[in-house]
Amino acid sequence: MSEIVGEVGRQEEDTQKGKFLTFLVGKEEYGIEIKYVTEIIGGIQAITEVPEVPEYVKGIINLRGKIIPVMDVNLRFRKDARDYDDRTCIIVIDIDDLSVGLIVDNVAEVVSIADEEIVPPPDARAGFQNRYIKGIGKAGNAVKLLLDCQRLLSNEHLESLHQFPDQPK
Repeated sequence: MSEIVGEVGRQEEDTQKGKFLTFLVGKEEYGIEIKYVTEIIGGIQAITEVPEVPEYVKGIINLRGKIIPVMDVNLRFRKDARDYDDRTCIIVIDIDDLSVGLIVDNVAEVVSIADEEIVPPPDARAGFQNRYIKGIGKAGNAVKLLLDCQRLLSNEHLESLHQFPDQPK
């Protein structure tokens, strides 16, 4: 029986391999591996501010009884704050048993990008210093900056996010 469960898990993983949810932050289009995405919330719902968290953590939301911290990706990337509008979305991701909402300007689409179409980001010596980018994917004529979810939620800030109720320690 455990072999069957393991095989089903591998098949699910295979169907998600190479698929990325793309979204806009400012004028740039980013992608995040679909395996991390649990939900997309259209529009901004009520966010409760929490004291003594990094500036980019806007607060917490109640998602069907589960308390989830939300971060503004514009602020996380040290861009100017933007007003939220009807295109603003929250992408709920799950990293190492921690659910976090990412506030983005607009969700675009799910795209398939083969491994051979993904190149590493330019070297820091070339002036490219964005530690959140895992790779650059080529989808048709477009380029997508592919995020490294593990680095987006850096260790120093994971502790502050784990302080919220309903988050495993």
